[in-house]
Amino acid sequence: MLPRARSVRKRTYITESPVSRAPTRIVQLTDLHLYGAADGRLRGIATLPSLEAALATARAREAPWEALLLTGDLVQDDPVGYQHVRRLFGGSAVPVYCIPGNHDEPAPMRAALASAPFQICGTARHGEWLLVMLDSFQHGMAAGRLAPGELARLDAALAANPDRHALVCLHHHPLAAGSRWLDTVGLQNGDELFEVLDRHRNVRVLLWGHVHQAFDGERRGVRLLGTPSTCAQFKPGSEQFAIDERPPGYRWLELHDDGRVESAVVWIETAAKAAPLPRVQAG
Repeated sequence: MLPRARSVRKRTYITESPVSRAPTRIVQLTDLHLYGAADGRLRGIATLPSLEAALATARAREAPWEALLLTGDLVQDDPVGYQHVRRLFGGSAVPVYCIPGNHDEPAPMRAALASAPFQICGTARHGEWLLVMLDSFQHGMAAGRLAPGELARLDAALAANPDRHALVCLHHHPLAAGSRWLDTVGLQNGDELFEVLDRHRNVRVLLWGHVHQAFDGERRGVRLLGTPSTCAQFKPGSEQFAIDERPPGYRWLELHDDGRVESAVVWIETAAKAAPLPRVQAG
């Protein structure tokens, strides 16, 4: 069972958290790549057992948490895989925030995850923090793009909550990851995203998945975080597609009411040695 906590309103795009602990603890799981078949494999890794191992490690190390973030590619082009998401996370007593990735099927995803504890995109408030979850899915495309409506929604949410620290998350990486092949399938209009973020002084963190590797950087005072997959990883810095030998992973975040953020990636085989990565400065 997942950690028990307060009840969550059903079918809402805005979740108002009661009195928050300080800090607020969130666990991010990304790029699950589940199949309908329990033994489905992606690049040699059985994705369901790999996710279950990551979740078991997170429960042992991180619980209790206030929310879970599933930042895209919940399935591998197989909508039957959402049954595993419901089975593993449907009993959670804290919100499970979900974002579509390029391998998701948005309509079946919304149908399968239509009720609490799940929330697809939208916003949420936890203590002194605002979470804004963006949809970068493009039909038939591996690369992502934020539609004008999503950018306007982000702008409006940040403007309406100037006194809350903001964590913004999406599936696709909004700036170069340093791998030529991978950077052809990132967010196509990252410059437009940063134009919106730069207008608001309350943005503290920008978080994504998709890259199947860890990243920790900073741009104009905003923490930039990329998170490895719960299954196979991509080799950093590679010109051509290449698989890394790193194990499955996830990320934890602690959001302090004064705007400070603590975060680290946990690699499942080396969980006891998890530590923050050195930060990279972005322009």
